[in-house]
Amino acid sequence: MKLVIIEGIGKKDTIKKYLGNGYQVMATGGHFRDLKKRELSVDVDHGYAPQYVISSDKKDVDKSLKEAAAKAEAVLIATDPDREGEAIAYHLTYILGIDPTKAQRIEFNEITKHAISEALTKPRAIDMNLVYAQQTRRVLDRLVGYKLSPVLSKKIKSGLSAGRVQSVTLKLVVEREREIQNFKPEEYWDFWAHLEKDKLKFRAALYYGPDGKRLKPTSETQVQSIVKSIEGAQYTAKDVKKSITKRHAPAPFTTSSMQQDAGAKLGMSLKRTTMAAQTLYQGVHMGERGMTALVTYIRTDSVRVAVEAQAAAKAYITQKYGADFAPATPNIYKTKKTAQDAHEAIRPTHLDITPDEADKYCKPDEAKLYRLIYNRFIASQMAEATFNSVRVDIDANQYTFRVTGRTPLFDGWLAVYGGSNSKNNKEEPEKEGEDEAGENAGILPEINVGDCLNFKKLEFIQKFTQPPARYTEATLVKAMEEKGIGRPATYTPTIATLFARLYIEKEGKALKPTELGCVVVDWLIQYFPEIMNTGFTAEMEDKLDDIAANGIDWVSVVDNFYRPFIKIVDTVRADDGAANRMKPVESDEHCPNCGRVMLIRESRFGKFLACSGYPECKTTKPFEKPVCKCPKCGKDIYKRRSKKGKTFYGCSGYPNCDFVAFDEPTGELCPKCKSPLVKVKDVVKCSNRNCQ
Repeated sequence: MKLVIIEGIGKKDTIKKYLGNGYQVMATGGHFRDLKKRELSVDVDHGYAPQYVISSDKKDVDKSLKEAAAKAEAVLIATDPDREGEAIAYHLTYILGIDPTKAQRIEFNEITKHAISEALTKPRAIDMNLVYAQQTRRVLDRLVGYKLSPVLSKKIKSGLSAGRVQSVTLKLVVEREREIQNFKPEEYWDFWAHLEKDKLKFRAALYYGPDGKRLKPTSETQVQSIVKSIEGAQYTAKDVKKSITKRHAPAPFTTSSMQQDAGAKLGMSLKRTTMAAQTLYQGVHMGERGMTALVTYIRTDSVRVAVEAQAAAKAYITQKYGADFAPATPNIYKTKKTAQDAHEAIRPTHLDITPDEADKYCKPDEAKLYRLIYNRFIASQMAEATFNSVRVDIDANQYTFRVTGRTPLFDGWLAVYGGSNSKNNKEEPEKEGEDEAGENAGILPEINVGDCLNFKKLEFIQKFTQPPARYTEATLVKAMEEKGIGRPATYTPTIATLFARLYIEKEGKALKPTELGCVVVDWLIQYFPEIMNTGFTAEMEDKLDDIAANGIDWVSVVDNFYRPFIKIVDTVRADDGAANRMKPVESDEHCPNCGRVMLIRESRFGKFLACSGYPECKTTKPFEKPVCKCPKCGKDIYKRRSKKGKTFYGCSGYPNCDFVAFDEPTGELCPKCKSPLVKVKDVVKCSNRNCQ
């Protein structure tokens, strides 16, 4: 019996199905050997040697793996195909006494019979460059966390943490918030002429002034002056440009683009997206098919597609849509310079499992995400969409108005991703540059140079420039990727850490820094500017890539960072002037038990009031004003947040009163059944679903 050791428990059954008899499959459940907790566990005086131990919750895993390996005729290590997976593979060779230079490591980008069978024929040695790259990241993060966090806590507030990637990411959120706060809106006016030809009405946007320069009115006075200047004017087409334009298909998903689209199109958070994607990769029970993995490896920064997958996509597209929809040569997409390009793009593993088929077996989030991944991949392999485009410049007393029109010639990839028939894909229409587009009217009448157009009316609307939008989880991931902060596997945990540390909070879908987050960023920028430099963080990511790809000395990378860093840490620690202690804010309430002032404090569940006499008096109260009186016991009901971040309404009399509601209660009872009434989208309803 051969032993195959994988990483995730969730894909165990799927892999076992393809391996068949003669193989035993066991899982590590992720990392099982790591740096010691509550200690630095890095020997800074002896080559930054990490001190690894078996994690306390993985003792049984360690024991079971050793027992199974001792009985097996051969051990094959099939952990995930990335740096983390390679590091886990190395730690497995260590605990099992296997020579890492022996060919016992196998990897596959997708969990299919073909991929696994092929992997079994190509075992290799552990790639120590990948292991050292992961180890460097782990050591750097431990050095920063364990050396800087205590200083941060001492100088500002106890319990704080700083991180090599998390702090720079927090800086992005804080800087965006300050851009918004400092933004000064500027007035401008949109100005249109409503025109008609051949009974087709359209409107053209004011574009150039008499001097031939781009004109955007900035005051009502200027608008009225223009109105007066063109009063009674003849609107004549002076320039008509016709062309056939093309719109290329989007690239298949990377981790980042998948997270962004799932957020924008499906309204899914990073956590929901990651969980659904992991399940799709590990496998879903598909009735008679059994456990089936639906997508390729989900942590990737590459848009590369295997030749076999391109061929399968072409055959599928030709059969379903016609030969014209499949390009003569496969679409090739350029992977970003910063990408590791270790794996393919995210794509479906079985094109015969359509989204409609997957809907029958997947949970809602999984089904929606699979449809998005499936359609995006098929679209990426399709021919470009083409349009008849026209741009018309219209003269009115030396003022120029512009209108553009576009009618589809060939749908191409839009037949799948973005057209009216594509479920769950709210693809935005392509936006031409403002300096070229003018007013996009869609279908225009036939217009030639010299044609006189019927004038209907003028329209003008006052507007003001808007500040940049706050980041959402999806747009923050995009910013991290663009600036080279982190890698696909670190985006989600980095943002989760910022929430856990109370450095950021959500306002709807938007991310907003807390006061604590702003204070931490300002302090770190003042005393540790290099760590807070996005360029420095991106450069460090490049060095990690260099270790993985080219085997540069990892100890030198750590040493070149640590030596100057620890000098600054020691200097700041000893500097009494570097303190910026945050004092709790006093509320206007007094403790009902001892009369002292109540302080506004914060936990991961939100703000609350605590007696300033703590620890002598441990009285706490909700910070928010009560929503209403409890219909069961008469005490106050407060809006609260669960451990998972879900809003609910609970009685302050808990645990003596167990009233809880997920819709806002009104404090009144239903006249029919006496159940609590709740407010749902401003409509008052009975909370009892059986009550009509």
